[in-house]
Amino acid sequence: MNAQSSTRSGQPASVWLWLTLAAAAIMVVTMGSRQSLGLFLSPLNTATGLGIASISLAMAVGQFMWGAVQPVAGALSERYGPAPVLVGGLVVLALGNALTPFMDSTWGLCLSIGVLTAAGSGAGSFSVLIGAVAQRIPAERRGMASGIINAGGSFGQFIFAPILQGLILAVGWMGAMWSLALVSLAALPLIRVLKPGVPAAQAAAQTPAPPGGLRAAVREALRDRSYLLLHAGFFTCGFHIAFLVTHLPGEVDLCGLPATVASWSLAIIGAANIFGSLLAGWWVQRYRSKMVLFWMYASRAVLVLIYLAAPKTELTFYLFAAGLGFTWLATVPPTAGVVGKLFGTRYLATLFGLTLLSHQIGGFLGAWLGGIAITELGSYDAMWWIDAGLAAVAALCNLPIREEKIVRVATA
Repeated sequence: MNAQSSTRSGQPASVWLWLTLAAAAIMVVTMGSRQSLGLFLSPLNTATGLGIASISLAMAVGQFMWGAVQPVAGALSERYGPAPVLVGGLVVLALGNALTPFMDSTWGLCLSIGVLTAAGSGAGSFSVLIGAVAQRIPAERRGMASGIINAGGSFGQFIFAPILQGLILAVGWMGAMWSLALVSLAALPLIRVLKPGVPAAQAAAQTPAPPGGLRAAVREALRDRSYLLLHAGFFTCGFHIAFLVTHLPGEVDLCGLPATVASWSLAIIGAANIFGSLLAGWWVQRYRSKMVLFWMYASRAVLVLIYLAAPKTELTFYLFAAGLGFTWLATVPPTAGVVGKLFGTRYLATLFGLTLLSHQIGGFLGAWLGGIAITELGSYDAMWWIDAGLAAVAALCNLPIREEKIVRVATA
């Protein structure tokens, strides 16, 4: 019984699971609200009259800000612990959602959605949560833990999208936004679970700081070809996801289908990615992460091309959502895994945060260019072709990553 109830590090087996589930539950809130913002695009346009391009710009700023805050939040978490960073993130997320209904200008929406909501969600997202858990659990648990945390974000999208669409119809988009603010504050008690972890001295022994500290680690990472190739692939992932979560409702509307098709498509994406994330966590413990990423990105290119050739029916959208959802955020465990194998877990929150910044630069372009495409061209066709091409390039970018050497060093 004792052998089964403890890990090889001497930590009770239940501890890693409770830490992981608490982090996943926080991800339900931060990613669920963020990944459903596209449902507010049309109501905001109707209420403010600002135009799709202007509102898309605010959401694009949010895509970039969410990524920009990741390495900063990660560094603060590594210095002061995850709890204060997560508390600040949830409070700022609630503030951004609460203020959005009062904004009637492009710059006002850029502040509430683009800065506050995005920064708050980012501070309570992948870099801080995966980094905090990875430093507190044994190495053999990290792949599955990152998959479970990632699945939390997908589950959030699965439940938030249809609930928010129902709230928009029942109490209006303003009421739905204020509901998001309340839910963000309700998640604060979950942070207490992440406080204990392993003792500080034990954590430091498990993840010793490399010579030169954080700055040296960042400089080393930015000179590493494999790390840069990982960034290139993750850039495309951000472009792809941001374009879809922002403009899928508009694509559905262009096809003459009801708005509920968009909300259920987003929910299906989230549901499919729960399984995809858990499977990705299992895969990265058995296969090279770069090959997992190659097949994920390649499958996206194929799915987009199939979607372009298919009739635009409700079934097409649901099947498309299920296919894409399987790899939607499932790229996170193998990407974080490569970063951890390259540089260890001591500065994982910061270094993976920088990778997420690349992801969100792509996200900025995906959300913004989608708005320009529909305004100037009247359709999203050009964006779909660009998306398929970038996915193919992203797949190829992962093949030269020197993961075999990294694995041997990590297990030595």
